Amino acid sequence: MLTISNEYLTVLINPLGAEVTSVKDNASHLEYMWQANPVYWPRHAPILFPIVGRLQDNQYQVNGQTYQLTQHGFARDNEFRLWSRTPSSVTLRYASDDQSKTKYPFDFALTVKYTLTAHQLKVAFTVDNPSDQTLPFSLGAHPGFNVPFGDVFNKFEDYQVTVAPKRVYQRVPLVGPYSDSTHSVPLDLTHPLRLSHDLFDHDAQVLTLNDQETTVMLGTPRDDHGVALTTTAPYLGIWSPYPKQAPFVCLEPWWGLADDVHATGELTSKVAIQKLAAHAQFNAGYQVTYF
Repeated sequence: MLTISNEYLTVLINPLGAEVTSVKDNASHLEYMWQANPVYWPRHAPILFPIVGRLQDNQYQVNGQTYQLTQHGFARDNEFRLWSRTPSSVTLRYASDDQSKTKYPFDFALTVKYTLTAHQLKVAFTVDNPSDQTLPFSLGAHPGFNVPFGDVFNKFEDYQVTVAPKRVYQRVPLVGPYSDSTHSVPLDLTHPLRLSHDLFDHDAQVLTLNDQETTVMLGTPRDDHGVALTTTAPYLGIWSPYPKQAPFVCLEPWWGLADDVHATGELTSKVAIQKLAAHAQFNAGYQVTYF
């Protein structure tokens, strides 16, 4: 386990999946991250690559050949190499190999850098395409946050999600595990979205952000603790497993979506797929402020 820290926060990162497993306040010892209780969800903050969500029949086609790939891809289950490190930052890297090419026949390098600045953790992703062909991929983050954060007298329903800018967003409905991107529906977020477990009875609430800088705050009026996630991702998922009464919520910046209900199976025509030109680089990320 890798540790980075500063005056305010201590962060633990597992090289397996380059996954953040803990963010603690140094003064209060308050734990912000979901601790992966398998009764509810056995992960903390997986990185989603080279797909986000699920493929129809867990398969896709490239150049007439069919490949099998399970939900959210395989990066989260592979060891990342330590690339560089300082007391308050760490960079990890995962590159294609013979094993990855049995599931995803492309050359790539995925780098993630975590940097602590005061009360904020910045997460920077880089995808490199070292080949002569276009690289089709999706990328996502899936950090889970404890709800409640620390006060045992607070309940899940005491919490709310506040989005800035305040406006009516388009929400991508899910039909089972698949996106119905042609039937977006409005979601009024001019006021905070109050949490309840049945809010997730059709899986995640998926917001279309249109690459506009957006901040999503998770907290409660009952105390001063919470998190604020800022990103320019095109989509953001808000999720907690239903019908389980799980004591956490994920705020998920996505550069991609689950397969559309009308997906053809061709990876290059997948909904919201990124297409990285030969020998090019893709940069994205988000930051979380803990309070």
